[in-house]
Amino acid sequence: MSNQTETLTESPADVVRGLYVALSKGDVPGVLAKLAPDVIVDEPNQLPYGGVHQGREVFVQSVLGAMMSYANVAITDTEVFEGPAGVIGTLIGTLTAHTTGEEFPLTMVEIHHVEDGMVRKIDVYTKNPDELATFYARAEAGVR
Repeated sequence: MSNQTETLTESPADVVRGLYVALSKGDVPGVLAKLAPDVIVDEPNQLPYGGVHQGREVFVQSVLGAMMSYANVAITDTEVFEGPAGVIGTLIGTLTAHTTGEEFPLTMVEIHHVEDGMVRKIDVYTKNPDELATFYARAEAGVR
């Protein structure tokens, strides 16, 4: 009989799946637990929160905080694929503007670099960044 215990580590795909579960539930501590302290998140420049963000607290405040200040976010489907280039994730959902109730279909593809059980970098691509930026401008102005 062995006294050693085996430690199971999550695969990179499982780490991203856990991140997406936390995002879907609005579980900020769960999101933070999957991100490296110095995570780099690169969002499309057209968006109000676009650009490169470094650090998990910065990500939560600058990206998630900005998104949620404009709209409720409902993630309805996710898929995760692991390959030699990293982990690819897709998020599908709906944004609903706080000011007008307008709904906007959201489709994002993300490339994740996962190391030591934590997401270290995320490159984010949206299906229609210009239309998404226009949605945010309407939501901020309170017009449809």
